[in-house]
Amino acid sequence: MFRSCTRALAAVPAVLALAATAVVASTGGASAAVAAANPGPGFPAQYAAPYIETYASPSAMTNARNATGLKYFTLAFVIDGGGCNATYNGDTPITDAGWTAAINADRAAGGDVIASFGGASGTELGQACSTVAALKTQYKRVIDGLNLTRVDFDIEGDGVIDDAAANDRRNKALAQLQQEYAAAGRKLDVQFTLATDPTGLPQDQLDLLTNAKNNNLTVNLVNLMTMDYGPAMDMGKAATDAATALHAQLGRIWTTKTDAQLWAMEGNTPMIGVNDTTAEVFTTANANTLTAFAKAKGIQELAFWALGRDKACASTGTLSDTCSGTSQSAWQFSSIVNGVTGSGGTTPPPTGGTGQITGLGGKCVDVNAASNANGTAVQLYDCNGSTAQRWTVGTDGTVRALGKCLDLAAAGTANGTKAQLYDCNGTGAQQWQKGSGNTLVNPVSGKCLDVTDKSTANGTRLQIWTCAGGTNQQFLLPA
Repeated sequence: MFRSCTRALAAVPAVLALAATAVVASTGGASAAVAAANPGPGFPAQYAAPYIETYASPSAMTNARNATGLKYFTLAFVIDGGGCNATYNGDTPITDAGWTAAINADRAAGGDVIASFGGASGTELGQACSTVAALKTQYKRVIDGLNLTRVDFDIEGDGVIDDAAANDRRNKALAQLQQEYAAAGRKLDVQFTLATDPTGLPQDQLDLLTNAKNNNLTVNLVNLMTMDYGPAMDMGKAATDAATALHAQLGRIWTTKTDAQLWAMEGNTPMIGVNDTTAEVFTTANANTLTAFAKAKGIQELAFWALGRDKACASTGTLSDTCSGTSQSAWQFSSIVNGVTGSGGTTPPPTGGTGQITGLGGKCVDVNAASNANGTAVQLYDCNGSTAQRWTVGTDGTVRALGKCLDLAAAGTANGTKAQLYDCNGTGAQQWQKGSGNTLVNPVSGKCLDVTDKSTANGTRLQIWTCAGGTNQQFLLPA
């Protein structure tokens, strides 16, 4: 991304940054009470969420959505406004009415947002807040104020990525929040956006991820900044090479994850057009290459820096924070990467096996009282041939009955999260894959559909739990 000349010329692993705008410390005082943003629907198993600059107009979100159908966005960036105080861009309150209205409008249109903390400019909160408790308070204020289910941490730059104390403090604060939200039935997905080389993550970035695991933080996604390597190269191939290298690196940290789960743990973020190292140019052809690769591999997220650059400059080859410097039509990169986004809504799924799903004790997976109301319990019950036990296992990864999807309550990923029926919305909470034996696995959580307490009593709720291969996690699907 565009940043100061001194940083732009450095041939270092890719980094994101704020555009060249003044970062002004806020007073840090209490702000007037403002209503929190409305809850969002969450995210599909694959989606595009470009970075949108919070120092620019919130209207860009609506404009991009209207032009391309893009409906997921990453808010860049939340940094310290002075004195351990989370703000947009260092000078705008998280409760800003314009951004809250834009977020609400996007969610009403079926979209959602991620807040990204960090970036290359300003002071990163993990360094500004000196204790785990203080940092946790700031994160919680943003998460609750924006009603977030997903947060991104763009940790980059000398003195930041290698700040072991801040990395540990950040991971501890996030692990505690994640556990507290899970206990309250809420989901908090955490992802890291990190500088990379085409050969994979450098050691400082790997150390950060290892520390996260050691602190019992569940990392949902690792997003590569596929930009600013130094010399000219094929930027599409560099992005896919980096993704392939990351797949192996993640497997050495999270050793129990399957091949598909590791791909689903990836994100990829190029800088569109002319990069800060101007010999590098990420073209629309490169975007097509990366999008096709991501779709084929099951990479969860594509993004780019930045939404405000998604248009042509007056002349090609220009490095600017308001245009790409490469040949393109308006919003072309947004349109291309949005091709990875999974569909939501209640349209019928692709064809798949339809019939009973039988489990523990030969009983059937059943919708309580044959009700298709959102939130209806999914349970074990005597097989009776009713429509409440007629499931379609779609080729899109959904499992459907009564026109709705098998869903995890509040998009939870913790052990004990209950299964329910809900409007199909394309989120990861409604994705299922056949695992080892006859297990049914939710790839986002990595956990198995499970009969609570191994009980065969009618009405026993289904839930997810760490896969153990027991009889209460075996389900025979329709052919």
